[in-house]
Amino acid sequence: MKPKYKRVLIKISGEMFSGQNQFGIDFQAVKKVAKEIKSAHNKNTQIAIVVGGGNIFRGRFVRDKEIDKATADYMGMISTTLNALALQSTLEKEEGLDTRVLSAITMLEVAEPYIRRRGMRHLEKNRIVILASGSGNPYFTTDTAAVLRALELNCDIILKMTKVEGVYSNDPQKDKNAKFYKKISFQEALKKKIEVMDLTAFTLCAKNNLSIKVFKFAKGNLKKVINGENIGTLVS
Repeated sequence: MKPKYKRVLIKISGEMFSGQNQFGIDFQAVKKVAKEIKSAHNKNTQIAIVVGGGNIFRGRFVRDKEIDKATADYMGMISTTLNALALQSTLEKEEGLDTRVLSAITMLEVAEPYIRRRGMRHLEKNRIVILASGSGNPYFTTDTAAVLRALELNCDIILKMTKVEGVYSNDPQKDKNAKFYKKISFQEALKKKIEVMDLTAFTLCAKNNLSIKVFKFAKGNLKKVINGENIGTLVS
């Protein structure tokens, strides 16, 4: 089956790297993520990835009296780099894939600096590009960084892996009557106050007509989505 998308950006939350733990990196969990990426990797689809850092540190959880907001956000961005390196090592060692980590915060000893044209060139060579350190700026989430990078790198769509089947009217883990949406427009999601991404990221997608596919992290699902199978929720 020929893939539907030529270039995708996958948004992976840091929590997916902690497994059953509340904190840290569980390499068995990282291996599961890597296997999904391997199964979806092919010569016809170029893959960029933005990783979060919530399994290590979240800037928004720190109170102002403990540390200033900008410093907390920088700590969170550096946390995403730890996850990016863990994913890179696992993809290369376990799955034999060619990868590059590009960091928005300069760390020359461990990652290449993020340069748009360099990222596009790696993608053209069919390398998996892992984008670390968020946008490199405090006050912005990794959701916003994912949208920004997807637009910069001319990605066809953002693929967001979650713990549930897709987008619901309410949290399905708390509300059994929550309505599942196969497809929803940006305008309807905003009107119904459905949190697909944070508002800044979501508005940026809507303004630039960049679709988001939200689906459950499960074996084979990433490949199915890239091939165009009708699973999860399409926000467009």
